[in-house]
Amino acid sequence: MNRLLEIDREEQFLIHVAAVGKKPLSRGCQRTYPSYHPTSEAAIPAFLPGKAYGGRCLTLSFDEQIDALEQERELLLQFPEEEFIEIIREVGFSCDSCGRCCTREFNGHVFLLEDDTDRVRSFAPEAVIPAPDFDACDQQGRFYVSGYALRTGPDGSCTFLRDGRCTIYDRRFSICRVYPYMLHREADERGHIDWRQISGLNEHGCYNTPIDDAECARIARETRAYEAAFLDQEIRFRRALRDLFAREGLRYVRRTYDLLMRDFRKGREVEVRVFHRGEFEPHRVTRAIYE
Repeated sequence: MNRLLEIDREEQFLIHVAAVGKKPLSRGCQRTYPSYHPTSEAAIPAFLPGKAYGGRCLTLSFDEQIDALEQERELLLQFPEEEFIEIIREVGFSCDSCGRCCTREFNGHVFLLEDDTDRVRSFAPEAVIPAPDFDACDQQGRFYVSGYALRTGPDGSCTFLRDGRCTIYDRRFSICRVYPYMLHREADERGHIDWRQISGLNEHGCYNTPIDDAECARIARETRAYEAAFLDQEIRFRRALRDLFAREGLRYVRRTYDLLMRDFRKGREVEVRVFHRGEFEPHRVTRAIYE
């Protein structure tokens, strides 16, 4: 039997892998949380953190998830800087202020790093909601997720978007500063895993714009830093969750997760504990806040 399935249930929780065409959450287009197809144990790091995957799932221990994320972080740090800079130069992306990247339809909900969460809470706390697509559930029916996301308006646009313009542009968040650039691995529709450096190619903005060397280097540096910070937050979340489950005798129960998610999709209120600054902050939410 595959070693990934031989895990003590006291340490289990489900890794869902994103379904074809689904775009739940943005974090550098959060892989637009893309289309994944796990093909081997060696491919697992490319799918963390993952979400739903066409009815199929993989169950990994907390330690295996942490190891996979740490491997992914190491690969990120080893990616050749000059290669990334050259890609940025060749793409030559320029924003044309179309505002499409600021909509749920195009990019899902925007995931916030902890520093960004603290910042938005200081001037618009109502704009912060638990990130969707919860990562785990315990036997008492409480969901857990690795951070917060930005609320969207009834039309699906970012809560800070007005008349097609960002109202907080001078203090916009980390993902907004580096978008559409990214630097992480993901699988295409055939399951081939490779690096991805830009989101929404030819779907918004202008291309082939000259970008000087210093600006290319800055974009590369800030994008890599964002990706590393995102992976670090995911690793700390899993470590904290592992310790919490062990300390309080909690365990993941697949049936509980599935039943609660079914009820949640029908409008039932659920408890979600959001990881922030080493703690799990409790919230009561319904599906309505994500629509």
